[in-house]
Amino acid sequence: MPAELREHAGRHYAVRFTYALPDDSWAVELSEAVPTPAARTEVPDAATHLPGTAFLVAFVPDEDPDLGPRVHIHSHDEHVIPYEIMHWFMEQVADQVDRCRIGFEQGVPETAE
Repeated sequence: MPAELREHAGRHYAVRFTYALPDDSWAVELSEAVPTPAARTEVPDAATHLPGTAFLVAFVPDEDPDLGPRVHIHSHDEHVIPYEIMHWFMEQVADQVDRCRIGFEQGVPETAE
């Protein structure tokens, strides 16, 4: 699934949605985006940046309505996350929570946008 990218103060960030099968949850991952490898820059409409290693992951369950979302910090290094980027990430998480809750109510498994 393609990632959503955002630039803030000259740094690039990415939010990516993946499905975490062992957790029966959608994983909403925040990472610092990295420049696209030179070999891909000649591809038409190629992204200039790609998601890096996730340092913040929110797990949003889509099969058990009794489980709430949870956020995990995955980092060996310190990451300073600007407020605007953290707000953007949490909006993405909140939207995924809403989609999953609607799926619970309708009895339909949820997919990320």
